[in-house]
Amino acid sequence: MFSNTLELSQEVVGEIGDYFRDTVFQTIIPRDVVLAEAASHGLPVFEYAPLSRGAWSYLELAKEALSHDWS
Repeated sequence: MFSNTLELSQEVVGEIGDYFRDTVFQTIIPRDVVLAEAASHGLPVFEYAPLSRGAWSYLELAKEALSHDWS
């Protein structure tokens, strides 16, 4: 999970982008305590906090994966 305030997060994103180039998704999942809270309650984030940053990010990742040309 990505944290914009951590230099390591930014370095890792850069390294992944450099190494994998076009084979990596553009959506980045942010560090969001709501994701951990949902898991600790045994609920999907979309039930626990559907309007949270984490939920929206996973939704964006799903859209990106579904629109990807896998051929």
